[in-house]
Amino acid sequence: MDINTFFKQIILTLTLLSGLGLAQAEEVNVCEPFQDGVVNESLLATMLSAAEDGHLYRIQQASSKVGFCVDSKLSRIEGDFNDFQGGIALDTGDKTDGQTMVLIRAASLDTKGAFIENMLKSESFFDVENHPEILFVSNGFRWTGADTAVLKGKLTMRGITKHVIFHVTLTALDGKQVKVAEKILVKATTTINRADFGMDTLASMVNNDVQLCMSVEALKFETVSSLDATLAGQPFSLVAVPTPG
Repeated sequence: MDINTFFKQIILTLTLLSGLGLAQAEEVNVCEPFQDGVVNESLLATMLSAAEDGHLYRIQQASSKVGFCVDSKLSRIEGDFNDFQGGIALDTGDKTDGQTMVLIRAASLDTKGAFIENMLKSESFFDVENHPEILFVSNGFRWTGADTAVLKGKLTMRGITKHVIFHVTLTALDGKQVKVAEKILVKATTTINRADFGMDTLASMVNNDVQLCMSVEALKFETVSSLDATLAGQPFSLVAVPTPG
């Protein structure tokens, strides 16, 4: 199953679960498309549980940013991805039990300069023609403070998967506690070595260390228009984060 189809099925599954009871969902077996080893079953269980319990949030792409920056001998290079799917499911489980899934369309890269942008999209770097998606799936979450956390997982770019660690802050934007807020802000950063993902071109000119960052706003799923808007292409994926005890 390709990643595009996989995430479309996640969108439909969670939309159905927002309007159906668990028994109804089981009758149509909406989980079946995900039980093929692409995603760990415990991750799916966390996502579906969050949807059932009303803890699901959706990233608002218009007020969110996902990108990277890297230093070169000429200047600092910054890029943003304009097409990404994301969401947040606040869970009340154990504080080390968070999961995340994020999907980015590599071809949506924007560097505000055609020359740099085309070079980064080429086979020497992101190779967007052969590897159109960037995927992150987490396998661990740990609170380090009242609003800070560490998120561990696997990042896949150019068909290469590596373990990464994001440093995260999560803030309620409506004055409420995070676990009951209608709108939240999530910021996450990490540094990777681009050569680990097969992007070692111009090593003498461009730094190997690349900072990945995102700053995303998300609304509780019940406050966002439902199935028609979702299937029409609204950004969507999942982040499962436990609230601190």
